[in-house]
Amino acid sequence: MNTLNITLGFVGPGQWVIIAVIVLLLFGGRKIPELMKGLGGGIKEFKKATQEDEEDKKIQEEKK
Repeated sequence: MNTLNITLGFVGPGQWVIIAVIVLLLFGGRKIPELMKGLGGGIKEFKKATQEDEEDKKIQEEKK
């Protein structure tokens, strides 16, 4: 049980460093800003769609 908790549990600072090094090796320093820009754009679109969905629900409730 304890071993399972260690392997699937929290990610500590040492693991974040290893993950960052692997990402740098895979994508290189020039690609990371482009990846983050794409990720940010995706998050922004998701939030926008969520807000539009909530507004649509409010409009439908007002019609009832």
